[in-house]
Amino acid sequence: MSGPVRSAYDELIAAKELRPDPAQERAVAALDRLASTFGNAGGILARLFGSPSKGPAGVYLWGGVGRGKSMLMDLAFAHIDVHPKRRVHFHEFMLETHARLRRVRERSEDDPIEPVAQEIAEEARLLCFDEMQVTNPADAMILSRLFGKLIDEGVRVVTTSNRPPSDLYKDGLNRDLFLPFIDMIRGRMLIVPVNGPVDYRLERLTGVEVWHVPNGPKATAALSHAFFQLTDYPVEDRAKVPAEDIDVGGGRTLHVPKSLKGVAVFSFKRLCAEPRGASDYLAIARRFHTVIIVGIPVITPDMRNEAARFVTLIDALYEHKVKLLAAADAEPDGLYPSGDGSFEFQRTISRLEEMRSAEYLAEGHGVTA
Repeated sequence: MSGPVRSAYDELIAAKELRPDPAQERAVAALDRLASTFGNAGGILARLFGSPSKGPAGVYLWGGVGRGKSMLMDLAFAHIDVHPKRRVHFHEFMLETHARLRRVRERSEDDPIEPVAQEIAEEARLLCFDEMQVTNPADAMILSRLFGKLIDEGVRVVTTSNRPPSDLYKDGLNRDLFLPFIDMIRGRMLIVPVNGPVDYRLERLTGVEVWHVPNGPKATAALSHAFFQLTDYPVEDRAKVPAEDIDVGGGRTLHVPKSLKGVAVFSFKRLCAEPRGASDYLAIARRFHTVIIVGIPVITPDMRNEAARFVTLIDALYEHKVKLLAAADAEPDGLYPSGDGSFEFQRTISRLEEMRSAEYLAEGHGVTA
């Protein structure tokens, strides 16, 4: 008898929305094994209490970009019948966690990890994290203890990453303090490489024009088509595409008008005509693997602030290997013909041209030299 994730996966195969992929099928089996720990994969006790039985504490899916890791995690989230549950980008979860830790420290001198873990466990019996990557010592210091407590509280975890566990926080400051977290993943979670030969995301970008000139109905229609192609979202539900507010630090948030499966849509005006800084653009680059920008104008000399913000934005996207699709009133080399900083803008032109190349589009999100 197949589990809930396998049943959903087989339905997608039968509908020809997916093709058989042995690497994905191994992940499906692991996810169903995790589902079974919730008491008959969704029986009465699981629905009432979300109490897992003995078995793996989670599933760690890792592999190259575009291999279907997020899709598999979404299937697990949708079809493992346990409540409450939560799906969240890993970076966003860690920002929330640090805020929780600060609040606990303000009212008590005791160790804040345990009460924060209990708080999170009350909100979700199943946690699904997209794109686990550890880049700073603050996250590295707390992960092992926090996740150990969460698992002890009965929380089960599904996470995706471009890296195997052994490469997390590689060469990071005081990495020896992080090694217990890697040991915990190895000892308590099912680790499944999802590294099939097909890059489905790149396949979907094949033949897609990424820079459209000029702005207008034709460019908008082409980018809309690309958005639905990248996200597998039903075109007939275009009015229901979700928005999102992301934390950009300093207690500020940035509204994302369209946000789905790691793809975001913005206007140039929202990103570069409003007061923005590097932290805004870094938050975007970390959160999304693909960004669509509409309404990029030819930048005139009196728009030096917009030009400077655009340079910072493109730097952040480029450094994090974010895929950029855009509608503009000129090709990159005609965007800022004169004005303060037009000489420095030449680097941005070079990067925009490189971001259109097949080599750049094949790079994994967040992978930097």
